[in-house]
Amino acid sequence: MEEKLDKRLIVVSNRLPFQLIEKNNKVSLKASDGGLVSALKSFFEQNDSEHVFSEKWWIGSADFPERRWQKYTAIKKPIQAFEIDPLFIDSKLYNRYYNGYCNATIWPLFHYFPSYVDFDEESFQSYQEVNQIFADRIVALLRPNDVLWIHDYQLFLLPGMIRDKVPDATIGFFLHIPFPTFEIFRLLHRSWREKIIQGMIGADLVGFHTQEYVQHFLKTLRMVLGINHQFRTFFADSRIVKADLFPIGIDYQKFHNAAHQADVIVQRDAVFKNFDGLKIIFSVDRLDYTKGVTHRLAGFERFLELHPEVREQVVFVLVVVPSRQIISRYNQRRKLIEEYVGRINGRYSTLQWQPVIYRYSHLSFPELSALYQAADIGLITPLRDGMNLVAKEYAASRTNQDGVLILSELAGAASEMGEAVLVNPMDKEEMAHAIFTSLNMPVEEQRHKMVLLQKRLAEYTVIDWVQDFLKQLNEVKDQQRAHKTRHVTSAIREKIASQFRQASSRHLFLDYDGTLVPFAKHPSKAIPDQELIALLKLLSADPKTEVTIISGRSHLILEEWFDGLPINLVAEHGATIRLGNGDWIVENEVDQSWKPLVRPILELNAQRSPGSFVEEKNHTLAWHYRNVDTDLGFVRSRELLDNLYHLVRNEQLQIVDGNKVIEVRVAGVDKGAAASKVIQGKAYEFILVLGDDKTDEDMFRVMDTKAVTIKVGGGHTLAQYTIPSQQEVLPLLKQLITT
Repeated sequence: MEEKLDKRLIVVSNRLPFQLIEKNNKVSLKASDGGLVSALKSFFEQNDSEHVFSEKWWIGSADFPERRWQKYTAIKKPIQAFEIDPLFIDSKLYNRYYNGYCNATIWPLFHYFPSYVDFDEESFQSYQEVNQIFADRIVALLRPNDVLWIHDYQLFLLPGMIRDKVPDATIGFFLHIPFPTFEIFRLLHRSWREKIIQGMIGADLVGFHTQEYVQHFLKTLRMVLGINHQFRTFFADSRIVKADLFPIGIDYQKFHNAAHQADVIVQRDAVFKNFDGLKIIFSVDRLDYTKGVTHRLAGFERFLELHPEVREQVVFVLVVVPSRQIISRYNQRRKLIEEYVGRINGRYSTLQWQPVIYRYSHLSFPELSALYQAADIGLITPLRDGMNLVAKEYAASRTNQDGVLILSELAGAASEMGEAVLVNPMDKEEMAHAIFTSLNMPVEEQRHKMVLLQKRLAEYTVIDWVQDFLKQLNEVKDQQRAHKTRHVTSAIREKIASQFRQASSRHLFLDYDGTLVPFAKHPSKAIPDQELIALLKLLSADPKTEVTIISGRSHLILEEWFDGLPINLVAEHGATIRLGNGDWIVENEVDQSWKPLVRPILELNAQRSPGSFVEEKNHTLAWHYRNVDTDLGFVRSRELLDNLYHLVRNEQLQIVDGNKVIEVRVAGVDKGAAASKVIQGKAYEFILVLGDDKTDEDMFRVMDTKAVTIKVGGGHTLAQYTIPSQQEVLPLLKQLITT
């Protein structure tokens, strides 16, 4: 068991999980509301036996003066479950960062309100500056075995900043709001979006609430930085990084068992007394334009219009919690809500009945729990929400397993709460129908749905969420250590050469372009010179050594260049194989039917990108852009990849994002499969695999335990070793046969 003294969990968020209130010269601590605070406090307070953290820290900015903090800490320990390290940031700088870039740029954009977005360079500079303040503090605090968990959009840049200073740090990042589609994300200035994505992939594990957000992030990663993924895993500077979904849970028992608390019972009885005989619809939200409160009121109003027979039998209890009151847009939203409530009540109220009971204030836990338990319907319809824990809290609180949850299909929670009545929050007709249906839903059906919801919530609580994330973060670090690639030093070169000489049977798999020869402006110019031909003759002349050139080139080109050499040739990444001087073997029938669909897209891209061209082979169509302006080529290649992925999604085709080339080819053909066929049924004491491109990764993966694998050039790789450039390949091969 590892020593507890060696490992600390450090949680980082924009704000600390509490406020310090000073009144009558006395300082008291008030815990903050919010899902993140509740989640992590529950974990911190449990008996942590699995992760064996010796200490737990929370770092965040303080919304109280440093003098008050010093006064409080002088008389008592702040929090028993974890240590606190507050950052005291200049108020003007913090305002430009938080109310500026965080909440006037990222928040509206990521919630699909682009017309609300401010594109202000000064606020982004403040955003960078505050992230750097966090980074400087954390780097000074960090120890080798610490686990760092950074939270939310206010700190997008932080993982990358820390990675730059502490390359081996263990860093997790979790986003609690939606990650939007690339078409929305790309509205950010180019430099902003590049810095945000670079910052996020400084983490080892990037977490989101839903599969949809993960997919949006991975597409954005490909479009912004050109990084592809496989099974949600990708490489950033040769470091394995994973993106995955972790739908945050709640403290299920806290809400489920609250029904038995005396103060909750008092509040619940008061609610029943006040609304005796009425069906109760309840919703509670922070004041925010993303919550769809006015749309919800429109749906309720439409319900009253359509069903006059129930007007004095139902009441809508609407609670709005104050938020970001310094921002004018939020005050305008509050005014709109209050005007809407006034209009509905003015139109439908009677002397005995008021349809909407509106409250603008915070709710205590007993009040909130009592309303959850008393309400026949939980009406939770945000226009966009990362998760929405209110929906989960309502379901968990239904001790009698009755009640109906009406939930927006645009909330993250909708992806795992399918038993709720899902609605489009923009559609007042659908919402009105959902309210009527829910009020008339048989109790047996209510209970059937609620039982399923509660079972799921109980099985994946907030504690499970924390443990799941930390477990996967640990697994990613294990993967990184297992796949750590070493540079080929002079000592390693000699070791490889020694193994080659001592082996009685050997096989060399050699990629061509970028490995045996440097890249040329046009593929037809990369002709093998006499030095390379002579070396291949020398290597293949030894009866103990078999040589295979395995390339994306066509079989006609390879045959022209290497005819007469006693070597194996593999063309088009494995589509066609010639063993020695035998006949060419076509691995699959040449299906040309897909080419007329794909060729026009490649040709259009070539027209739009001066210097690029389309190459056609039997099994492959390729768009080459090595001679295109670097920035233009990258942008066009990302656009082409996106178009091709959608086009061939249901076809038996594979898209390869290679080195300045994008290829479309028949699926099931790759260098890994081809290499396996070449050595099938044979036993070699020594195998060497050399390649430089993404297509060679298939070989590295398949041959990992059978061969010495070497990647030529930088970037991520599954190979065991790397050499810095193509110029070192021939000297390495020569050293194999130099005694």
